[in-house]
Amino acid sequence: MNNESLKIFIKGVDQFNLKNYYDSHEYFEDIWINHHLDNRLFVQGLIQLSVAYFHISNDNKNGAMSLFKKSIKKLNNNNDNLISNINNVVDSAYKSFNYLQSIDSMHEFDWTLAPKLKLNNSISK
Repeated sequence: MNNESLKIFIKGVDQFNLKNYYDSHEYFEDIWINHHLDNRLFVQGLIQLSVAYFHISNDNKNGAMSLFKKSIKKLNNNNDNLISNINNVVDSAYKSFNYLQSIDSMHEFDWTLAPKLKLNNSISK
């Protein structure tokens, strides 16, 4: 990822960690659409994860569950090293998916299940 892409990626991570999932998805999508990437599936997985959490806030259970499944598959099968805690992120997404299956109202969602993305130490802001 070049410097310009990395700056946008960091903004996406920051917005994700602030639970501004729509904005986060916009930054990740900008990179995915407009930049040459070797790790396109990884970035697509982050887009899907961001939108999954956004769907929870909009009462779209089916959309959230569908995107959790897709994002887990992409993030779990990726060796990208931009996010140092990617295994924890995937685990949190899986727990969020399972929790969604157990509730009737999206207002019952436990937001403590939503992960924070940790940048690899070699990435400077």
